[in-house]
Amino acid sequence: MIDDKSILFGKKAYKTLDTLVKTASVSSVFLLIDNNTKTHCLDHFKNRVSFNFKTVLIPFGETHKNLETCSVIWQNLSDNGADRQSLLINLGGGVITDIGGFTASCFRRGIAFVHIPTTLLGMIDAAIGGKNGVDFKNLKNQIGVIKQPEMILIDQVFLKTLPHNQMVSGFAEMIKHGLINVKSHTYFDKCLDLEKVDSENIKDLVEESIKIKKMIVDADTSEKGIRKILNYDYTLGHAIESYRLSLDPTKHLLHGEAIAIGLVLETFISHKMFGYPKRVLNQLKSLVKRFYISQNFGRDEISQIIDLMKYDKKNIKGKVNFVLLKNIGQYVLDCQVENKLIYEAFDFYAKD
Repeated sequence: MIDDKSILFGKKAYKTLDTLVKTASVSSVFLLIDNNTKTHCLDHFKNRVSFNFKTVLIPFGETHKNLETCSVIWQNLSDNGADRQSLLINLGGGVITDIGGFTASCFRRGIAFVHIPTTLLGMIDAAIGGKNGVDFKNLKNQIGVIKQPEMILIDQVFLKTLPHNQMVSGFAEMIKHGLINVKSHTYFDKCLDLEKVDSENIKDLVEESIKIKKMIVDADTSEKGIRKILNYDYTLGHAIESYRLSLDPTKHLLHGEAIAIGLVLETFISHKMFGYPKRVLNQLKSLVKRFYISQNFGRDEISQIIDLMKYDKKNIKGKVNFVLLKNIGQYVLDCQVENKLIYEAFDFYAKD
């Protein structure tokens, strides 16, 4: 379980990281970055820590979140003398924290690691919860482990370096947190009120979103019950993302772009199966249409997306298991959905 002191914000967090390196018998420090964080985030990080480190550079993007890149990281650690007392700091978006946590968990049977997410998606979702892993043959997160970082450092200054499409991509997870929040409906209402997504408008919402995810993870660290609610929209959202990854790069979708579609589809299914309020469904659809470019899916494409759902990690004994909602925060686990209803959901998404 991540305690409250393990997710730290701003200047206090950098001081804690300095202390961790100096007092935890760390033999060496490695910093995992990609081309983007090297350009936009590395100098800011250097100016806020007092310890020395070696950088490990990997290419940017989801297409490099695979075992081949893991081999590059492991070789770099080995060549530069990393041992079981080394620390790996993962500075980047969800790809960096996912693959960094995974490679650290496997190297020498496990070395300590720290996440410093630099994207909105990384801050509110990918870095929190201890899930670390890589894709396999364009299928999302098929190989991985659950292991917690030593700490998670949140510095919202990094959000100012992001292009708008990356900010909006992360916003999809914030919308989801509003829909699944078991404590209150007000967070979703705040998402509805946003006119634009930028680092200033969402500053307070970021911390609130982190609290929502942390609350759910802490209640079910091994994903046997309530934590499954975090997979709401992933059954179809990840299948859509995987399908588009198999196409020409011009057809690829950012994680949040695919997840936003999944939100509409699975909320429509929730409405049909469990009476999820039509008013909230329509509000959600309008919100998604406002911030995300609508995508077109033919019948054959939908068929291929449905076929990809068989690789979803929630599946048991060959059954595709959905997480669905009766209302905001009221979840139903392990639901089977007929293909006919999935096609209806795509029709609902396509209509203006």
